[in-house]
Amino acid sequence: MATLALVDDDENIVESLKMFFEAEGYKIRSYHDGQSALTALTETPPDLVILDVKMPKMDGMEVLRRLRQTSDIPVIFLTSKDEEIDEVIGFNIGADDFVRKPCSNRLLSERVKAVLRRSRGTSEMDGDQKPIVRGRLVLDPNRHVCSWDGEPVRLTVTEFLILLALAQRPGFVKNRDQLMDAAYDDQIYVDDRTIDSHIKRLRKKFRDVDGEFDAIETLYGVGYRYKES
Repeated sequence: MATLALVDDDENIVESLKMFFEAEGYKIRSYHDGQSALTALTETPPDLVILDVKMPKMDGMEVLRRLRQTSDIPVIFLTSKDEEIDEVIGFNIGADDFVRKPCSNRLLSERVKAVLRRSRGTSEMDGDQKPIVRGRLVLDPNRHVCSWDGEPVRLTVTEFLILLALAQRPGFVKNRDQLMDAAYDDQIYVDDRTIDSHIKRLRKKFRDVDGEFDAIETLYGVGYRYKES
């Protein structure tokens, strides 16, 4: 069973979630501030992180920003209903989902299962897949590995699935709805701006490896396509 990390400064919430998820069969690690959580998550990564936004020492947004420098662990943000937070900002720095609290443990559990299904890739659903080679791009769905010109490119689950959807049919346009279907479970709602944010992050990551990268094309008012070079 998967290992979950619970990060929230409210000890009552952490204890309640810990008891619930352990009863569901998960292994649980818990942390009460962002700084200690970041150190632990970096040294011993879990399978998924449930991360509160507002915390002492280091808030959840900063934890995720720093975590994404070295890790693609799936992250679900917990936010209070009265917090005015732009979810697109969270998705833009690499969050996989948002859940507003208070919420039922059962709802959160379903969102955890949905994100874990995506993070485990397509191999469990569709059998082993051969790596996809598109010019200088190599995508291995079974190992969730991506490279460009032989250089590794670290992608989050959502980024990988969006790129995979584009690279499977180079030259063909995918609109935002199609990319949302490819990258998200049907229990997760996202809007058009979220897909645009992920595309922006994808381009940045590839341009960090190759400053001339231009393989993901925008067709304004239509969608995106992968241009094989």
